[in-house]
Amino acid sequence: MIFLKVYMREIKSKGKVIVSTMLDPKMVSRNELSQLYSQRWKVEIDLKFIKNVLKMDILRCKTPEMVQKEIAVHLLTYNLIRTVMDAAYLADVSPRTLSFKGALQLLEAFKHVIDNTAENQISEVYNELLKAIARHRIGQRPGRTEPRAVKRRPKSYPRLTKARQKYHKKPILEIQNA
Repeated sequence: MIFLKVYMREIKSKGKVIVSTMLDPKMVSRNELSQLYSQRWKVEIDLKFIKNVLKMDILRCKTPEMVQKEIAVHLLTYNLIRTVMDAAYLADVSPRTLSFKGALQLLEAFKHVIDNTAENQISEVYNELLKAIARHRIGQRPGRTEPRAVKRRPKSYPRLTKARQKYHKKPILEIQNA
């Protein structure tokens, strides 16, 4: 077993102790384990973006096939946004220093502009979009984590457990005898 103390800029602490199941310390160096932990941290942050920013925290589909499609669409959306953010290299900026939510908001804002732009001017609009995304940087936020808690407030109403039509009362037909 390998015990490793890792110091990361992003984490406000004196370090983290990583315990690995790898039995041979010669097989993997401390630096490699530290890099793996850093990559794992980035994956967790990416999953957090997908669940919170893209609103995949609650899946809305009912069948397994549709749930798979819903997850695939969220992952596709995430990858498309990250691909656009990778264009930050044109501005000599690391994509990890850009705001994911800001990029999403800019894409939504530019959607209307792109739809109403002539075909020969689309590349100019796209370049302006990339420049705007590259300017939307996040600050240094060391150790920024939130507690694992659900923010949704409980509702005072009961849950809807059957079809809405079954809750509606049927109107009483009054037949007037003349």
